[in-house]
Amino acid sequence: MTIFSAVTFFVALVLSLILYPPAIRVLRRWKAGQVIQTELPESHQKKAGTPTGGGALFVALGILAGFLAMIAGHAGALPATAGLLAGGLIGFADDRSKLRVGTRGIAARFKLPIQVLVALPLAALAVSQGGAHQYLLPDWQWLIYTLAVLAIVATANAVNLTDGMDGLAGGLSAIAFAALALLLPAAQAGEKAVALTMCGALAGFLVYNRYPARVFMGDTGSLAIGYALAVMAIQQGLILLLPLVALVFVLETLSVIIQVAYFKATGGRRVFKMTPIHYTFHHEGWSENRIALSFWGAGLLSALAAAGVARLIS
Repeated sequence: MTIFSAVTFFVALVLSLILYPPAIRVLRRWKAGQVIQTELPESHQKKAGTPTGGGALFVALGILAGFLAMIAGHAGALPATAGLLAGGLIGFADDRSKLRVGTRGIAARFKLPIQVLVALPLAALAVSQGGAHQYLLPDWQWLIYTLAVLAIVATANAVNLTDGMDGLAGGLSAIAFAALALLLPAAQAGEKAVALTMCGALAGFLVYNRYPARVFMGDTGSLAIGYALAVMAIQQGLILLLPLVALVFVLETLSVIIQVAYFKATGGRRVFKMTPIHYTFHHEGWSENRIALSFWGAGLLSALAAAGVARLIS
């Protein structure tokens, strides 16, 4: 890590630590309390009312870093900044809908098309800013563009699904951003500035989001993270490595897909006690801290493996 990278991380960390206490107080005044799904375990029901939407702060810090990097002339900041902004806006609208309407947010039949629509220009931007060539893929622009859109939408929803336990998604996201900025070989200076700012800001967020959480990131944070991670991988030409960098997010999503498919095919039988799969571990008696730390460890190993593969193919 260079001095610039270290300074970027620590400035973001300090700002996050300073700004989160007043931000949490503001969210409480706005009555931005989390609505807990009735099917979740009793241990989660007591979290009802915990302020949500806290991801807006670390997203704002990431966007600010992106703008400063662009002003300073550092290449590569635009796609990640645009990803944070686009994902954050969709997530903010969803969080507002949950709080104001008392539902689970924007209906999936509307939310998914919106996500795809927003992903289209982001994919084009990431491809034009370095992603026209993808390692291990032929240079067929229609294929690259299609995979880019799918990667953006899939990553956003994978992070969103994983964000169901204190500290879990925040820690995994910080690891993924660090891997894309420091371990993979093609990150540009502006891209690193955004990613390391997100690492520092997420580290500060985790102080208040670890169990027992004082604030949740909400869809504002999770969708922004997913969009940014995907466009960074696309920009670096490593779209096929994204599932390895974000392997835990992928496994969480696969557990949901398997559960739903098996439930429908067998008329109500289940593979797991509950999905996403972190809830199954919770039902087995694992504490939230144990689950978060174990999943972080798995995320770190997969990120290191992705770094090794990247160096072999680049």
